[in-house]
Amino acid sequence: MPSKKKVVTPAIEKAARSSKIPPAISVPRGVKTWKDAADWLRARGIEDIECITPDLAGVPRGKMMPSSKFTSNTSLALPSALYRHTISGDYPEETGNFRYEPRDSDLKLVPDLSTLSVVPWESDPTAQVICDIVGSTGESVPYTPRNVLKNVVSMYRDRGWKPVVAPEIEFYLVAVNDDPDYPLHPPKGRSGRAIQGGQGYSIAGINEFDELIDDIYHFSEKQGLEIDTLIHEEGPAQLEINLRHGDPVELADQVFLFKRTIREAAMKHGIYATFMAKPMQGQAGSAMHIHQSVVEIETGRNVFSNPDGSASQEFFHFIGGMQAYVPKTLVMMAPYVNSYRRLTPDMSAPVNNAWGYDNRTTAFRVPVSDAAARRIENRLPGSDANPYLALAASLGCGLLGIMNKLEPTAPTEDTANEGSIDLPRGLLEAVSLLESDPALAEVLSAEFIGLYAGVKRGEFETFMQVISPWEREFLLLNV
Repeated sequence: MPSKKKVVTPAIEKAARSSKIPPAISVPRGVKTWKDAADWLRARGIEDIECITPDLAGVPRGKMMPSSKFTSNTSLALPSALYRHTISGDYPEETGNFRYEPRDSDLKLVPDLSTLSVVPWESDPTAQVICDIVGSTGESVPYTPRNVLKNVVSMYRDRGWKPVVAPEIEFYLVAVNDDPDYPLHPPKGRSGRAIQGGQGYSIAGINEFDELIDDIYHFSEKQGLEIDTLIHEEGPAQLEINLRHGDPVELADQVFLFKRTIREAAMKHGIYATFMAKPMQGQAGSAMHIHQSVVEIETGRNVFSNPDGSASQEFFHFIGGMQAYVPKTLVMMAPYVNSYRRLTPDMSAPVNNAWGYDNRTTAFRVPVSDAAARRIENRLPGSDANPYLALAASLGCGLLGIMNKLEPTAPTEDTANEGSIDLPRGLLEAVSLLESDPALAEVLSAEFIGLYAGVKRGEFETFMQVISPWEREFLLLNV
């Protein structure tokens, strides 16, 4: 990875080291109490605060307010319909188990103060905080993305375990495109030329966008977000950011904020960053690979390894659960029509349900590691997935495997991407599979599945209203 410019230590951190500011509020991210929050905001001269939460698509929704109002016990609310509209803003017809709340009553935003951080790209001093969602009387709301993931994590906690994850997020930089009828193209770098494909792990490819990457690092540091590594991927101007392993909810929060951060940094430089799974025809798609392990809360022991260092039964059952259930939850990892354009043969993405040791052609890869770091990489999710839902589905499938003692197939020794495709080939098929197995309701909730399926069917109907260039090219004068 290229060396980066040293970021000047903020004045507030210098003051903290000289004991002028309490350590509790000198950190860039997160406080414990409302008093600390008030002090943290005051120390930074914050004028406004964004109270945000992810919708089903992972889009930040919420309210902005003066910081003085935020710390005065103000009640924040959003309509329940927020979780029933499509990515295009449409509201689908009621079908099956998809129903609207009769009164469209309020849902309350509950700030998670551990996520408090600045918004570094704003010109006025602004902060942000991620919020949980509860009902109007404080009751649990099972279908919101952060709650879906928290419920899965709690099922591990009930067994004395804690899942550990590390996401890898791929994305493209593209030239500004103000007409959706025209294909996307890579932007020009510092050389003045558009970067070409085949630049995997190229340092020169990264350096083409050195100033933009400096801003990504700078914005991330200001928010307390930790980047492990950054590389150039195979596609033209396709980058990948790897995050350090940790708690699933915390890492989903980071992906949620990273996407916003990267888009803002790109727009500052007059280009777009996109997390579409397949933005360019003929080029590799963008994935969000998820590395997963499970540890004992009391001891920190990796549950996937026996005391002698060999793989445990839980390790194999976790893989068995992923093989059995991930195809049925694929719509949470590949949520749009475009997602299935990435999951096609010969395009560097798995189209199978196989697993193997250090085998990148399999859906579930076991990287080379020592016993303490034994983990399983899920290579199916796209970068367009809502990180909370992709993590919930992946961890939930593995847990079902452990609960039901499911045995995996034999590991694949050779390429796994030849022959038939073992996954849903489109959005509607994937939606039907999500609804097909009652076991999934145990970990994801029946209410979430019904709501999510209805929204996805609504998005498909919206897509079907658009006539594609393929239809105009091959059908216009031939049929």
